[in-house]
Amino acid sequence: MNKRTCTALAAVLAAPLALGAAGCSGGKQAGGDGRNGKNPAVAGEGSVIGGTPQKGGTLTVLSNQDFTHLDPARNWVMSEMDFGTRLLYRTLVTYKSAPGTPGNQLVPDLATDLGTSSNGARTWTFHLKKGVQYEDGSPVTARDVKYNVERSFSPDLPGGADYAARYLSGVEGYRGPAQGKHLDSVRTPDDHTIVFELNKPFAEFPSATVMPTFAPVPQGQDKGPRYDNRPFSSGPYKIDSYDRGKKLVLVRNDKWDPKTDEVRKAHPDKLVVLMGLKANQIDDRMIASQGADASAVPWYALRPESAAKVLPRAEVRKRLLAESQNCTDMVQMHTGRAPFDNVKVRRAVQYALDRDAVLTASGGPAFNDPSTAYMPAALFGGRQPDTLKIPATGDVEKAKQLLKEAGKQDGFSTKITVSSGDKGRAEAIQQSLAKAGIKVTIETVDPSAFYATIGDTKNRTDMVYTGWCPDYPSGSTFLPFVFDGRFIKEKGNSGNHSLFRDTATMKRMDEIAAMTDAKQAGRAWQRLDGDILAKAPAVPVLIRRWPLVLGTNIAGAYGHTSFGGQIDYATVGLKDPAKSQG
Repeated sequence: MNKRTCTALAAVLAAPLALGAAGCSGGKQAGGDGRNGKNPAVAGEGSVIGGTPQKGGTLTVLSNQDFTHLDPARNWVMSEMDFGTRLLYRTLVTYKSAPGTPGNQLVPDLATDLGTSSNGARTWTFHLKKGVQYEDGSPVTARDVKYNVERSFSPDLPGGADYAARYLSGVEGYRGPAQGKHLDSVRTPDDHTIVFELNKPFAEFPSATVMPTFAPVPQGQDKGPRYDNRPFSSGPYKIDSYDRGKKLVLVRNDKWDPKTDEVRKAHPDKLVVLMGLKANQIDDRMIASQGADASAVPWYALRPESAAKVLPRAEVRKRLLAESQNCTDMVQMHTGRAPFDNVKVRRAVQYALDRDAVLTASGGPAFNDPSTAYMPAALFGGRQPDTLKIPATGDVEKAKQLLKEAGKQDGFSTKITVSSGDKGRAEAIQQSLAKAGIKVTIETVDPSAFYATIGDTKNRTDMVYTGWCPDYPSGSTFLPFVFDGRFIKEKGNSGNHSLFRDTATMKRMDEIAAMTDAKQAGRAWQRLDGDILAKAPAVPVLIRRWPLVLGTNIAGAYGHTSFGGQIDYATVGLKDPAKSQG
C-alpha cells in the first residue's frame, strides 16, 4: 500500500515469506545508537512503553497534516488505515493487537472466523458476528460490507485499495453502485453471510479483507466524496467534530460492544487530533512533554534534524519507539515520457543516485537502512540481495557513460515531486544527480494532497519520491501493485507511479500468481524483483524506521509491525487519565 505522506507499512512476520522489518525479527534487541540495524530505542523491538493504561482521559495526537482519507473505500495509507480501522470502523478480518511478531497474526473482526474457501479458493464465505452495531444502534449487515466494496469502484472515490478490482469476477467496466448497479460476484444470502466469487484462485484472500475496503458502510449514510468528513462508526469511537486541516475530535461510541471485539481496548474517553502544527514544534513539544503534551503522541515520525535531541538523552529514548516501516522508499520515473522512456537514462539515474547522502538526510543509520532491492528484506528471508552492485555513494562515471549512450551526454533537466516532509531527501537526490549532469527541480506538496497530485498521471512530474509497503506477507502485494501496468489510472493512480507497462513482466506476474506452492512463488517473486530492477523503472533508496517520541503520561504504546511502526490505536492509553486535558 501507499507509504505515509511526508514520505509509509508493513509487518515483520515470522512466516518464511514474512513481510518484514528490514531483517528485524520482531523480538527485543538491546538499545543503542541505532547503527548496524539495531533499534535506537531503549526498549528495543516489540516492546510496550508506559505499562498498562487506565480507562478514561483524553489522548491528544499532534499532527502536521490532515488525513488524506478516512472514508474506508479510499483509505490506503498506512497510518490512516491504522487510525480508521482501530478506532472508527471494523473490517472482516484484522490484525491482533500485540507488539512484535504476534501483531502480524490475522484474527476475526466483523467475521466469526478467517473465512472458508471452496471452488479451489475461487469462492470465499464469511459469516458475520451478531450484535455488532453502528453508532445509532442499527445492526451491521453483510449488505453494508458489500456496499462499501462496490463503492470502491466509484470514479469519484479514488485512492483506495484495489484488491476487489483485481480479484473479483465480473467487474470489468463496473463503476460503483450509484446508478443502482450491484456486483453479482459479491452475494449476501442473509444479513450475516457474505460470499465473494473471484476470477482466479486466491488463497491469500483473508489477508486482503484487512483492508478498509472490507469495512461496512450503510447505503443510507453514504454521501459520496463527503463521506470522508464523517464516516459512520462501527468501532469504539465516533466523530464528534471534524474541522478539516485543524482538529478532529473522537468520542466514545456507546453502541460498540467490547464483547464482540477482541482487538480494540478503547482506553481513552476521547481522542483529539490537532492538525496543521509545524513538524519541528511537534518534535520539541514531545521531547519536552509538558502539560497536556504529556498525554500526547505524534502523528508523524521524528524529523531527522531532531535525532540529536533524542538519541544522546536516555530519559527521552525511554519514550522512543522506532519500529521498521518495512516500506521501500523509491525514486519512480515516468517510463512513458521522454527521456525516461529510455532504459539507459533510467539506469543512469540508478547509478548517479547517492543513497548514502539520502540516508544522511534521513537521520543517518540510526533510523534508516539503504535499500538494494524493491521488496523489503524479510520478503527475501531477512536480507535484500544486491544484484546491481552499485556503490551506496553511486557511480557518477558509469551514469555519465549511460547518458552518453542514450544521446544525453550533455545531461537534461527534469522535475521531482515530493511530500513536503521529504524535501531534505529530495535535495540530497538533486545534488547527487547533478554530478552526472541531471538538473532536478523539486516540487513539494502538502502531505494531505500528495497522493492525489502524483496520482494525476497526465499532469504529474517526470519523477516522484514515494514508496510501497506490502499489505501482508507476500510478494504478490508488492511487485504487481508497483509495476503491473494493467491497473494504471488516469486519476487516483496508486503504486505504479513509474507507469511501467512491460509485457514480459506482467506475463511473469500472472504465472507466479497461479503457483500453488507458496515457497516456489516466493522464490519467483524474488527473482522477478531483480529482473524488474534491471529494467530500472524506479530506484530503491531506503527502508526507514518510524521513530516516535511519546508523552510521559502515555501507556500501552507500541509500534505495530503490521501498520509500519505506527502506534497501535487499539491499545494505547494513559497512565493517569486525570492528568490529561481536553
